[in-house]
Amino acid sequence: MTGDRIVPAVHDHGGEGPPLLLLHGAGRTLADWAAVAPLLVPHHRVLAMDLRGHGHSPSGPWRLPEVLADIEEVLADHGIPGALPVGHSLGGMLAVRYALEHPDVTPGAVNLDGFGWGRPDQYVGLDPDQVVQRLARIRELSVADRKRELPAEGLKDLLAEERVISEQLGIPYELLEAGVLRSVRERGDGTLELRPGRREMLQMCAVIDSLDLFVLFRRMTAPLLLGRARRQVPRVPDLDWFDHMMAAYAKGLARDLAALAEERPNVTVIPVDATHAMLLENPRAVAEEILAFAS
Repeated sequence: MTGDRIVPAVHDHGGEGPPLLLLHGAGRTLADWAAVAPLLVPHHRVLAMDLRGHGHSPSGPWRLPEVLADIEEVLADHGIPGALPVGHSLGGMLAVRYALEHPDVTPGAVNLDGFGWGRPDQYVGLDPDQVVQRLARIRELSVADRKRELPAEGLKDLLAEERVISEQLGIPYELLEAGVLRSVRERGDGTLELRPGRREMLQMCAVIDSLDLFVLFRRMTAPLLLGRARRQVPRVPDLDWFDHMMAAYAKGLARDLAALAEERPNVTVIPVDATHAMLLENPRAVAEEILAFAS
């Protein structure tokens, strides 16, 4: 690694056919694609990568130009500069940005539930000022959860939380466990580090907040697939207003995506029968939509 450049960790799933690059969400790893990628391989060459500061990739400043350069370098190193970027959550936003910056070689983009927290006016029926306050609280909690160090027993606690999520959402525990283990790194002193850390999470939040996603969607002239989760995530503890707020956002997002698809013939919007954790909950549905779009 030199300067702000890194060498990202990559899993080459193999396969032949038009290439795909799979990008995960914030705080996740390429392990999230473990159940989806094998369904794509019979028809495509498939790579997945850990974004900088995540999984097995080195850390570095979490700024958009550097992150997009990481993606470009991975594709160049593997001889597939024209791969279709397919991303989930933050990875979906990056897929769109990457496609916009490489229009001559990139055939389009797939963004699976990468819409962030939206605009205050998208929360149908709620006071925008109240939405701003509550979003600040949600961001505060999401960053506070990213502790740099964990005691040895902290890993057991994390895996116990994943066991609960497995039971709530019907996700195979092994998939959740693999994601946690890939996100934890042991330091020289024996303590455990959960990646990405608080500093990187703050930088990622700033990147997400800087993106006017619907402006980006409208700039796309190549084919764009936007997947929206049909079901809400489970209730967040201690936030009794969370479910109501997310239901209001789902209405506004569905409204705006429908208008976008009506306006832009290159945009396809599809609902996915899952929560935001769609890659783990319903990998077959996700794979089928990707295959239909990329064929």
